[in-house]
Amino acid sequence: MTTATAIIIGIVCVVLGAIIGMLFSKSSLNAKAKFIIQDAKKNAENLIEKANVQAESIRKEKQLQAKEKFLELKSQHDADIQSREKKMQDAEKRIKDKENKLNDELSKTGKLEKDLDRQIADYSKKHEILEKKQHELDIATSQKVEMLEKIANYSADEARNELIESLKAEAKTRAQAHVQSIMEEANLNAKQEAKKIVIQTIQRIGTEQAIENSVSVFNIESDEVKGRIIGREGRNIRALEAATGVEIIVDDTPEAILLSCFDPVRREIARLSLHRLVTDGRIHPARIEEVVEKTKKHIEEEIIEVGKRTVIDLGVHGLHPELVKIVGRMKFRSSYGQNLLQHSREVANIAATMAAELGLNVKMAKRAGLLHDIGKVPEQESELPHALLGMQWAEKYGENPEVVNAIGAHHDEVEMTSLLSPIIQVADAISGARPGARRQVLESYIQRLKDLEAAALSFDGVSSAYAIQAGRELRVMVESGKVNDDQSSQLSYDISEKIQNELTYPGQVRVTVIRETRSVNIAR
Repeated sequence: MTTATAIIIGIVCVVLGAIIGMLFSKSSLNAKAKFIIQDAKKNAENLIEKANVQAESIRKEKQLQAKEKFLELKSQHDADIQSREKKMQDAEKRIKDKENKLNDELSKTGKLEKDLDRQIADYSKKHEILEKKQHELDIATSQKVEMLEKIANYSADEARNELIESLKAEAKTRAQAHVQSIMEEANLNAKQEAKKIVIQTIQRIGTEQAIENSVSVFNIESDEVKGRIIGREGRNIRALEAATGVEIIVDDTPEAILLSCFDPVRREIARLSLHRLVTDGRIHPARIEEVVEKTKKHIEEEIIEVGKRTVIDLGVHGLHPELVKIVGRMKFRSSYGQNLLQHSREVANIAATMAAELGLNVKMAKRAGLLHDIGKVPEQESELPHALLGMQWAEKYGENPEVVNAIGAHHDEVEMTSLLSPIIQVADAISGARPGARRQVLESYIQRLKDLEAAALSFDGVSSAYAIQAGRELRVMVESGKVNDDQSSQLSYDISEKIQNELTYPGQVRVTVIRETRSVNIAR
């Protein structure tokens, strides 16, 4: 009984404890829930307050931005309106200025018209008075002529003709004498000054000669090398000709091979390539192409180096690289047997000396002299004359207009516009006209002599003409009965003018007219 009671009492206590625990836990949970709800309400109120504050700040910021944008647009609009107003004001001002100018011109035109009308009226009055006086003069002249005809037994036409003929002969004689004296004085002064400048120039400049043509000779040690150069079935020589563009002539000439080509650069490439192939001993198509390619690069480098060295030696600065390359190509070009680079150097030095004597720009003259024949070395054939082609290149590469004009005008292809142009022309003539400078074809030389003699024989009174001194002097024999002493001076001048205007020649031609009277009698 006691045990059971104890168990029951234990169970009841446990149940009562559980019930009491549940009650206490429920009350504590209710307290916690209330606290959480209150805390949540406070947080929500804080968040709402913060959101309201942030929204207010954003609203104020947006309002401020809207105001700034409005002010910006307004200022821009005002600026546009001001600029338009300014433009309108400027336009109105221009219109007013034009109106004022037009009014001034109209007023001036009105004044001029009034002056013109007044001058026309004055002219009409003077013309009427002049006609009256002319009529009175005609009457008086006719009366005097009638009186003179009665006195001299001469008609007016006969007297007039005789007087005119006598005056014409006298005037012509006096004019020829006067012209001759003026020409002699001018020639004396001009020749003295010109000779001084030319002599000083020639004395200060040393000249070298270089003779080239369209054929180069390649010397070999023995004729056995010719077979190796030709190759089996001619493959080597065909490969060499195709690679260089040069015609290779292997004939019976002992220990020599001819290289024929009008392009001296290609001819030099072929010569150097042959030299390297013969020296190396390996001659076959593949090796030929390799050697020719290397030689081309070497020649191109040499061309550039020659151009640079030339411009440095002459003191020509700031030259375009393409022009430097063209100057280097001149080394391998000849004109009438005269090396083009040497000729251009001569012309540059001569022109610089003349420019110094005349007080002109020496550097500009030297530059134009060096570049005056660049049109003779085109990489591709051109139909233009070399002077015009060189002028185009100089203009393309930014040369001075005076230099451009000097290049184009040194053969009178274009009109000379500066004092530099005639200097370059004279320097070119001096360089080409000196003895031994150029080698001309015999046919052209003979034709030039014939043209000189024909020019003299085309004048009346000329019996014979002879070109002497290699075409630098023309001796003209005239008939003494048709040409007197005074007319001979005029004849020499006319012949020289015709030669100068119609013929092409280097240097100058001296015209000498010879007149003689021979009286022959035979004593028997």
